[in-house]
Amino acid sequence: MSARELVVLGTASQVPTRHRNHNGYLLRWDGEGILFDPGEGTQRQMLRAGVAAHDINRICVTHFHGDHSLGLAGVIQRINLDQVPHPVTAHFPASGQHFFDRLRYATAYRRSVDLAEVPVASDGVLATTEAYTLDSHRLSHPVESYGYRLTEPDRRRMLPEKLAEHGIRGPDVGRIQRDGVLRGIPLDAVSEPRRGQRFAFVMDTRLCDGAYALAQGCDMLVIESTFLDEDSRLAADHGHLTAGQAARVAREAGVRHLVLTHFSQRYHDPEAFERQARAAGFEGELTIAQDLITVPVPTRHQ
Repeated sequence: MSARELVVLGTASQVPTRHRNHNGYLLRWDGEGILFDPGEGTQRQMLRAGVAAHDINRICVTHFHGDHSLGLAGVIQRINLDQVPHPVTAHFPASGQHFFDRLRYATAYRRSVDLAEVPVASDGVLATTEAYTLDSHRLSHPVESYGYRLTEPDRRRMLPEKLAEHGIRGPDVGRIQRDGVLRGIPLDAVSEPRRGQRFAFVMDTRLCDGAYALAQGCDMLVIESTFLDEDSRLAADHGHLTAGQAARVAREAGVRHLVLTHFSQRYHDPEAFERQARAAGFEGELTIAQDLITVPVPTRHQ
C-alpha cells in the first residue's frame, strides 16, 4: 500500500521568516496527493521537499488570507506547465470565488490540465472515493473559513485462526469477503471490524463546534496554534487558537497524533508550544511542525 504521510511545506503565520515559509501541506494518501493551503513560496518548497506537481490530485483551501492562498497562482500554473496527466479538483470557500478566479488567472499561461472547481458553501461531504470521504466544517475566523477531514471507509480484518477453524483458505477467503457468507458461514464469524483512518486539517479559527467535529476520533489532526496561552486574548481577537486550546481540542476529541503549526513570528522557542500542549493534558503523539519534515499517519488500529 502507498504511504500515508504529511509533507510539511511551510509553517509560518501571516508572514514568512528566515526559517519558516508560508503555509503549505501535502497529504499523501494511497497514491493520491491533497495539497492544503498553498501560501506564497509553495512551489519552491515543493521542490525542496521532493513533491512534484504530478503528486497533486486535489487542492483544499481553508480561506483566502494570503498566507494560505497566495501560492495558488504558481501551483496552478506549474500543474499546467508540467501537463499533469490526471484531473485536479480545487475546494475553497464559495464566498471567495472572486479571489480564486484572480489567483487562477493571475497571468497568462497555456491551460493543459482539467482543473475542476468545487466550492464549499456549507458543512458536509465534498467528495467520495474508494479511499476516503472528504467533508468540511465551518470554522470561526474573521473571513469565511472551512476545515477539511478525510475518513477512510470502515472495513473488516480477517482472522487467520477463525478461517483455519472453519476450513476456509485460498480463493474461498476472497469469496467470503465478497459475498458475506460461504457454505453457511457468515463473514462475522471469521473477521472483525477495522475502523478506517481519519485525518483532519484545521486552520485559522477560534474554538468552535466545527473544530471539534473535524477532530473527533482522528488518527492525525493538523491544527493551527498561532499563539501561546499567555496571548489568548490576541488569539480570540484575531480568530486563532493557542497551543493549549489546540491541544485541548485534540485531547477531548481522542486524537492519536497531534501536529501543531501556523506559528506567529513573535515566538522563537518551538518547545514552548510542546510544553503548553502537554500541560493542557494531551498525551498522544505530538509533532511541532517544521518546514520540510514528513510525518507518517499513525498505523491503523488492529
